[in-house]
Amino acid sequence: MTKPSKNKQITELERRQALGRKMGGPDSIAFQHSRGKLTVRERIDALADEGSFDEIGVLAGSPEWNGNSLKSLTPANTLIGKIKINGRKVFVNGGDFTIRGGASDGGVADKSGYGERYAFESRLPYVRLIDASGGSVRTFEKIGMTYTPGGRVARGVEMMQTVPVASAVLGSVAGLPAVYAALCHFNVMIKNISQVFVGGPPVVKAALGADITKEELGNEKVQVNTSGVIQNLAKTEAEAFAMIQRFLSYMPQNVWEMAPRIDPTDDPARRAEELVDFIPENPRQIYDVHKLLNLVLDQDSFFEIQPHYGRSRLTGLARVEGYPVAVMANNPRFHGGTLNSTAIDKARRLIQLADVFHLPLIYLCDEPGFMVGLEEEKKGILRDGAALAAINQMSKMPYFTAIIRQAFGVAGGLSYRPHGLYRRVAWPSARWGSMHIQGGVNAAYRREIDNADDPAAKRAEIEARLTELSSPFRTAHAFNVEDIIDPRDTRRRLIDFVEDAQPILRSQLGETARNVYLP
Repeated sequence: MTKPSKNKQITELERRQALGRKMGGPDSIAFQHSRGKLTVRERIDALADEGSFDEIGVLAGSPEWNGNSLKSLTPANTLIGKIKINGRKVFVNGGDFTIRGGASDGGVADKSGYGERYAFESRLPYVRLIDASGGSVRTFEKIGMTYTPGGRVARGVEMMQTVPVASAVLGSVAGLPAVYAALCHFNVMIKNISQVFVGGPPVVKAALGADITKEELGNEKVQVNTSGVIQNLAKTEAEAFAMIQRFLSYMPQNVWEMAPRIDPTDDPARRAEELVDFIPENPRQIYDVHKLLNLVLDQDSFFEIQPHYGRSRLTGLARVEGYPVAVMANNPRFHGGTLNSTAIDKARRLIQLADVFHLPLIYLCDEPGFMVGLEEEKKGILRDGAALAAINQMSKMPYFTAIIRQAFGVAGGLSYRPHGLYRRVAWPSARWGSMHIQGGVNAAYRREIDNADDPAAKRAEIEARLTELSSPFRTAHAFNVEDIIDPRDTRRRLIDFVEDAQPILRSQLGETARNVYLP
């Protein structure tokens, strides 16, 4: 324990630092705890390695004077500083809800802006712990004027092109803090605790005359399951912090550094016998894609991102022989694995994440095609699909595709990239084409089928004939697919690819004009 200093200036400094750490006082802290929520300092301690928080601006606050003596100090309601997570430096920004609900009129200067500049210029990952109500009209009285908005998110956008950014939504969040909740590479909210919206119920009432609760407006059903604005859902704050810690463990400190490899613990020669018959012969029968990933990646290394949204496409981060990789796969449990607008959004985010931060991308392809129907057309699936095609073609990170069951149509074609380090293999269970034979026969042979004495028999005859042509071996003989492999060799192929990717990734380090991440 540090001994009290006899130096008057140091004694006064320590007194003022203590005032700066008292947050909103005992009553406000008790109220925060009564709602099952941690204070901002407790949150930082829970996220960080023990004792690693190095605070910046602890003296920032609104002082009350007794002559020339400091009578009291209301701290700024934003905490910033450096912490360590698993021994690696990270910059943290936390909103203090115990002081004016974290609203901007409880702030002093622009600590958040300073923190963003610090992280950007120091090339450190950035974590936001968001529990703030956003702007307040009280600010106008405080500063004696209104002001023109703008410029607050520019640094945040710039940061996203250079350092990993994560956000935890830990309460009801509106306005600019809600934008910051989305302006990141990974975010998470707490079930039954967090809400996110542009404007809260009073704003909605004033604008639209509608009565709505904050839960109906922005809880996890809205923002995780439906909109996809928030990627992951935690049951507790501790689980949310664990997700952020795990996300950052796969990421480099910045775009100028390689993602950290860990000592591999899984057998590189492991050949799972289950893979031989893993894909059912019946194309309508599903399988467990999570189990599949565990068989070919380093065991228990897969960290899923957005598990509740766009569920026909699985996305996340994992390791292969200890190296971090980005992973996506079709999930036949939902819409047969078909690519719809929400799944496109997930795939787009993952490709951009891998490209910006130089992670190899692995895709286990079982793509039946784009989702069809009026609802998807209304959502603009053609525009979304075209945008995904453009992002896929512009990407440069090393890319590996294994076609495990199907790759049909334009959506199936998104498993291919014609440049850079790209490898593609297929399992013997794979089939592909511009469209499925069954639907294609009805379109291409309609007159022949309709004019037949037995249309059903004629359709079956044509389908059987074309099915014989769909063997992947015929395609391999023409070298239209590079290799048909034994599924048990998939892990070996992935390790070989990831090892070959390392010098390519090192040559790509740094910022480039095409490396752009959009939330």
